[in-house]
Amino acid sequence: MSIDPTAQIHPSSIIEEGAVIGAEVRIGPFCHIGPKVRIARGVTLQSHVVVQGICEIGEDTLVHPFAVLGGIPQDKKFKGEETQLFVGARNRIREHVTMNTGTEGGGGVTRVGDDGLFMAGCHVAHDCQIGNNVVVVNNAALAGHCIIEDDVIIGGLSGVHQFVRIGRGAIIGAVTMVTNDVIPHGLVQAPRGVLDGLNLIGLKRRGVARSDITALRAAFQMLAQGDGAFQDRARRLGEETESDYVRDIVRFVTAESDRSFLTPGKG
Repeated sequence: MSIDPTAQIHPSSIIEEGAVIGAEVRIGPFCHIGPKVRIARGVTLQSHVVVQGICEIGEDTLVHPFAVLGGIPQDKKFKGEETQLFVGARNRIREHVTMNTGTEGGGGVTRVGDDGLFMAGCHVAHDCQIGNNVVVVNNAALAGHCIIEDDVIIGGLSGVHQFVRIGRGAIIGAVTMVTNDVIPHGLVQAPRGVLDGLNLIGLKRRGVARSDITALRAAFQMLAQGDGAFQDRARRLGEETESDYVRDIVRFVTAESDRSFLTPGKG
């Protein structure tokens, strides 16, 4: 066990032999830290937090009571192999959040980026790959193997099907079931997940140039109403556009995927 002398640990908490606790970490009452856990500088576990498995928590992350990080996958194919969970820096993980380690068949690693907000009761399943500045609202659930790119917002009580990719800057409305890939900067809502436009509010909040927003609007119209298959339309966009934001959509659409795309106006 390695505990930095500047760490503050409540005497009721259990730190198992082998754990590594960094500088200025604060561990409140009744937490349980497993033997293969590494907690970086400035992390706060408020109380009743369980961190287990092979799990690393990045600097200055705040974890609220009753969160469980590094639990084994909820996957019947899991046979006890050693897999991992990496949580980045400056995340805010609220009450009753669960994040599982990976599976051998999915690459063995669940990864969460930096500066995310995971609200109360949400779930990150095995082998998910989550980018930076992601917000997952109360009681939303990400199934196994999902890829969530940077700056995505997933509304409360929503579910994301396994292997789905959600592109950078997209927003998922509350109480939505997402069963197919979502293009970058897309707006998805309705119970069965309809691609209903662009996340214009998010684009404006991030200070995206008006010229890029105009290009994205035109690109969306072409994807919605142009001739040919959805991916063919995207490839033509890549040949015609000068906007990096539109190229981001083209990159996403032309990449390999295990799920088809949500197309405009269709669940």
